[in-house]
Parts: sequence; C-alpha cells; structure tokens
Amino acid sequence: MTQENKKVVLAYSGGLDTSIILKWLILQGYEVVAFLADVGQKEDLEEAKKKALSLGASKVYIEDLKEEFVKSYIYPAFSVGAVYEGRYLLGTSLARPLIAKTQIEVAQKENAAFVAHGATGKGNDQIRFELTYYALQPDIQVLAPWKMPEFLDEFKGRSDMLDFADKHHIPVTASRKKPYSEDENLLHISHEAGILEDPSTVCEEDIYSRTVSPEMAPDSSDIITLEFKKGVPVKLEMQETGKVIEGDLAIFTALNELGSKHGIGRLDMVENRYVGIKSRGVYETPGGTILKAAHQDLCGLTVDREVMRLYELFAGKISDLIYNGFWFSPEMDVLMTAATKIQETVEGDVMLKLYKGVAYPIARSSSKSLYNSDLSSMDIEGGYNQVDAGGFIRINAIRLKAHHAIKSLQ
Repeated sequence: MTQENKKVVLAYSGGLDTSIILKWLILQGYEVVAFLADVGQKEDLEEAKKKALSLGASKVYIEDLKEEFVKSYIYPAFSVGAVYEGRYLLGTSLARPLIAKTQIEVAQKENAAFVAHGATGKGNDQIRFELTYYALQPDIQVLAPWKMPEFLDEFKGRSDMLDFADKHHIPVTASRKKPYSEDENLLHISHEAGILEDPSTVCEEDIYSRTVSPEMAPDSSDIITLEFKKGVPVKLEMQETGKVIEGDLAIFTALNELGSKHGIGRLDMVENRYVGIKSRGVYETPGGTILKAAHQDLCGLTVDREVMRLYELFAGKISDLIYNGFWFSPEMDVLMTAATKIQETVEGDVMLKLYKGVAYPIARSSSKSLYNSDLSSMDIEGGYNQVDAGGFIRINAIRLKAHHAIKSLQ
C-alpha cells in the first residue's frame, strides 16, 4: 500500500453517526467503501445501501453474519456464563468483534489502506473495533473521526450532526426531540443518550421497541423445553403444540419471538465503561434472557460444585474481556478453552415457563445429572450417615473458635 491509497472501508449502519461520517470522509478526500454487517438488526439494508451510494460511497458491501453471530459468538459466550457486572448480557459487545473481523476481510479484498468506524472517544466500541483491527491486521490504519481534532472542531455533539445532515440533505431517523443512540442486533437492542443520560429519569415506555411491557404481555404462559448438548441449545420444543425447532439461528430467532411476546429481557442499568466512565444503558435481550435462565439451571444439575466455582471465576473474567474488546486475545483463548471443557457435561433438557416478563425453569433432566434422589431425600438414608455430619461440623468450627478467641482479647 502506498501513501496515495486513500481508500477506507467504513463500518456503516445507515444511522446518524455513520451517515455523517461517510459524507465527511468523502469531503476530506477519501474514497469510502461502506460495509454493512447484517447481524439481525431490523433495518432495510438495501435502503441503507442506496443511501450510502447516494452520499457518495464508491461501493457497498452487505454481509449476512447472522448465522455466524449465533453459532460462533452468542452461543459460546452464553455457554461459558458471560454476563458483565452480573447483569448485562453483552449484546453490543459480542457483535463488535465479528463486525470488525469481517470489515478487515473486506478491507483486504479492496486493498484499502484504512478502516473507519463511528464510535465515540468516550465509549467502549472504539476499543472493541480497534483492538480487533490491530489483532487481525497489525499494519491497518484506523480513522476514528470522534478522536480526530478536525472532526471534533466541526461536531461538538449530536445537534451539530443533525445540522450537518440538514445542510447536506442526509435523511436520518434521529431527531432533536428523541436523539437516542441505539444499537440493534439479533441478541439485543440498546438505548442510550438523550434523556437517558440522567440516571434518575424514568425510561418511558415508547423507548422500548423489541419487547412488550410485562403488564401488556399475554395472560397465559408458554411452556417450552430447550435441549442442550455441551452447553449449547440444539432443540426447542413448544409444549402446547408439540412444534420442534432445530438449527442455531432458527432456535435463537424463536426464543427472541417468545421473549418479545412475554416482555422478557428488559434491563435498565448504570455500568462501568472500560475508559473509566459510568454510563446508563437500557437493554432489551429477550431470547438471550431465556437462554441464560435455561443454561444456568442445567449447569446446576450437571456441573460439580467445585468445578462450578472455577466456572464462575472464568465467566467473570471472560465477561470483562468481551466487554472490553479482547475477544481475539491470548487470554481469551485460554479461558474459553477451559470454560468450554466444563460444558462437556452440560447436556439435557430444561422446561421453562414464560410469563409476564419472567423466564423461569420448572423442570430439568439429564443423562449426566449429578443429582442423587436417595442422597437428597428427607425420607430415606440413601447411604448417607447423618451422624458423620457432627464431626464434619466440629472440624470446620476449629478455626472459627480460634478466630473469636483472639477477638475476645482485643
């Protein structure tokens, strides 16, 4: 590549930020190739393609990544229990490495010297995109307008971007009244910015777009059974109709539809960004919430207690790595290998009731179950001598006695 190569592949969504950035880059003298990743967002991608071309893009790629997203990112992350800060199911975080990886592939195909994204310099996405770029193509040049002084001189915030859109006749869906930043994919939709930047402001119902409110959900439940093999769902059965769904994408799509119908998967939280800023996000993750409940329940049946403690440690670290953009890191490889090993016994069926915003397991079974009904019974001995528990407790009490003896002298 030479210095004369001014071709840039832009991660383009068709929204406010990337539409303005596409036009702005062209005005700076770059040839822009727009890359649209289909990760399940409910958008007219062909219309977005037309928009990009009308704004001056030299070429537009639309890549269908839905199947890969589910099979290689969502299911592996959920099988190892990845949940950021105990609540966030990593909807945006999981899509970014896949999008960035494919963007690099397009850049290589186009012999482009640059890649660009529309993530701000305050958020997490800039890190997720750029760490992936550099991991997969170390010599790539990155254009991040929200970190470029000449861009920041022109755009102080979203109002300036809307003014730019008016000036250059760029159609956008954001408005000054509802200037929300939303990211949607097959796993979730997130809502940020605008009135949501005040954590004390109640999120109004009209902000939600993927789930009905639990109050408006059906008054009757759906009972489903999910079958797992090695921690991954392989079959979904509707108990009322007997309908069976198989296939990675088909199962997850069906879970999304069920979760949306029953108002499952809403989350309003303040989280810690990697750059050190706290932010508020409102998330809707219907299918993922159902999947998490089922998988966690089956782990309880099939995973040894001490192994489960290791699994929880792995899950916490993996969650941080995904959130912070280190999907393609050596530590991620090691931890995922260990956590995936644990999933070898996570096989069986989980029956769940879906009702009014909640997905809760009501029955589970597995050929690899560690549950012993005789040992657990309150009615029979089952090979367990209750007298032994007395010595077990006294031994565990030795250090407690010593500890409180010292405290009494203080």
